[in-house]
Amino acid sequence: MIELASKTAFVTGGASGIGLALAQALAQEGMNVMLADIESNALAAAVGSLSDAGFKKVSCVNCDVADPDSVEKAAEATFKAFGAVHVVCNNAGVGGGTGIDDISVETWRWVLDVNLMGVLHGVRTFLPHMRAHGEGGHIVNTASMAGLNSGLGFSAYSASKFAVVNMSEGLAGELAPFDIGVTVVCPGFVRTRISESGRNRQERYGPRPIPAPGSHAARVAAALADLSKEGLAPLAVAKQVVTAIRRNELYVFTHAGSQWRTELEQRFNNILFAMDRAATGEGLM
Repeated sequence: MIELASKTAFVTGGASGIGLALAQALAQEGMNVMLADIESNALAAAVGSLSDAGFKKVSCVNCDVADPDSVEKAAEATFKAFGAVHVVCNNAGVGGGTGIDDISVETWRWVLDVNLMGVLHGVRTFLPHMRAHGEGGHIVNTASMAGLNSGLGFSAYSASKFAVVNMSEGLAGELAPFDIGVTVVCPGFVRTRISESGRNRQERYGPRPIPAPGSHAARVAAALADLSKEGLAPLAVAKQVVTAIRRNELYVFTHAGSQWRTELEQRFNNILFAMDRAATGEGLM
């Protein structure tokens, strides 16, 4: 069990949603917390809110997780402010995708660069440091239930989250000998602004495509926005994550309802059925 008090955490996407809630929950454990985000004004407001709530060992740094140099600069700022880092939360993420109606290469690059490469940049930047200080630690990667089923259809978001789940599972096995734990967070619907994440889309990815009215992409976007408004409070997710860090648990599932379980069972059953058929040689020419 990792001792959190007086240690340091780095949290991306820390200006709002699950990231801000993680910062609050970790600060409540007595940790120094560095919030990183691309949204400067919201980031400053987040630190101000935590400070007003009595958490004084918090700071912030502007960071574009899709840019490895930006992540490295954010790490250096964290080391300078607090010293060794023990918990890294690769939480920043964006929602996006156009289904099959209008496949946008730029949107796929944006979503994968933030949701997948952003996690890689965090691991690549902080892992050598964590191994070097030898005090143990924990890496938290925020994925999604969309990373375990294909309910969203042909989706850049789902593809990125599937990859984060796989990355985390592989990472956990390799890091166990170094006393560095890994947790992958797979939330259902949470009250965040992810449906509005296009507000932070970097210019290099071009303008955000607007789904055609009545298209599958438009219907999915509207439904997800409504479900998010009624979702779980971010702090409830963050508290589960803190428990998982303490217990060194690989998975955090925030929604265990029958709908989610049924979807997973259907997927796994289809996979096992295909494997069983292959084992019997059925269908071979």
